[in-house]
Amino acid sequence: MKPINVGLLGIGTVGGGTWDVLARNQEEITRRAGRGIVITAVADKDQARARKITGGKARLSADANDVVGDPDIDIVIELIGGYTVAKEFVLKAIANGKHVVTANKALLATHGNEIFAAAQKKGVMVGFEAAVAGGIPIIKALREGLTANRIEWIAGIINGTSNFILTEMRDKGLAFDAVLKEAQRLGYAEADPAFDIEGVDAAHKLTIMSAIAFGVPMQFEKAYTEGIARLTQQDIRYAEELGYRIKLLGITRRTPEGIELRVHPTLIPAKRLIANVEGVMNAVLVKGDAVGATMYYGAGAGAEPTASAVVADLVDITRLHTADPDNRVPHLAFQPDQLAGTRILPMDEVTTSYYLRMRVVDRPGVLADVTRILADLSISIDAMVQKEPGAGEEQVDIIMLTHQTRERQINAAIAKIEALPVVTGKVTRIRLEELN
Repeated sequence: MKPINVGLLGIGTVGGGTWDVLARNQEEITRRAGRGIVITAVADKDQARARKITGGKARLSADANDVVGDPDIDIVIELIGGYTVAKEFVLKAIANGKHVVTANKALLATHGNEIFAAAQKKGVMVGFEAAVAGGIPIIKALREGLTANRIEWIAGIINGTSNFILTEMRDKGLAFDAVLKEAQRLGYAEADPAFDIEGVDAAHKLTIMSAIAFGVPMQFEKAYTEGIARLTQQDIRYAEELGYRIKLLGITRRTPEGIELRVHPTLIPAKRLIANVEGVMNAVLVKGDAVGATMYYGAGAGAEPTASAVVADLVDITRLHTADPDNRVPHLAFQPDQLAGTRILPMDEVTTSYYLRMRVVDRPGVLADVTRILADLSISIDAMVQKEPGAGEEQVDIIMLTHQTRERQINAAIAKIEALPVVTGKVTRIRLEELN
């Protein structure tokens, strides 16, 4: 049987890794796929780099149109990145009857609904395992492995840069800015790290997982996003003293009122496996009604870990290349006409627990004033620590952990607490999840 011909758009870090993995493991891949998979055309503006990596074994072009319009290409791999040009070429490839494999989470989170609809109409497949958590096969697990389950919630460390920064802050006692510079020096963070440290990258990935888990369209614009730049060494230390660790978590949960879709720093009990995921590693915890909690751990980025997922998609598409489109695994796990219109909850309707830290004047009655405000808003306290003032200091830190309450209530309480004359500055609020 003749090989499947693949066109590659972008032969940078992941593209180069894909070329290398496919070449190195060609025999194993062919045995698994049932036929050879060969990259026959590569489009990249850096022709010298493309020539060096491919060694003359593929046709090169500086124009991606040459690849997506080539009638001999069966599958197009999009590794350009971004929202605009990538979208144009993906839709052109689909219109030309080609299957697509992409690692582009930003593209799918924002334009996935349009792309999947176009693919469905044309009878082609879009593989995107590499778009979430690098080499961890979480999309496969959600779409196929857990298909018997009603998924209850997902919680994931899905941005390695942020996880590296938080790990270093805890282990070395360094401030955020110092660790960010180190992450940039090591190549873990971009020169402009906003997408990583502000939680946008994690929200892209969470949007994709949520759509698959709950059978809803992509709704990235409704995701709540809060980053790690305001976290202090002080809060990391206090969390440790209370038996918790702070991680940037992406959380999506099914509730009677709707679906939660949120990314933010979160206190997690230190005894949880996911709380012990360190450095640039990723982990995703999925709770299904039948299977219980399952965790998926591994490298969330890098040339060959991500290439592993890209090539897995190539094999899947090759196996199903001649199958009736109606008998393929749906892009979002649920049949396209069965996607639900379940609402995404605004953040003020979300219910969770909270860590509150406030700086107060050290005098009698302060604690009573604070607890009265919380009681009036039906917020109960799970644990509390009042620090001793330092020598010559007249102010102390009070740390409280609350039981579950609605975000709207905690926001109202914080506003009232900050208005007390004995409270100095802002109240620090970090959400807390037990992940039972």
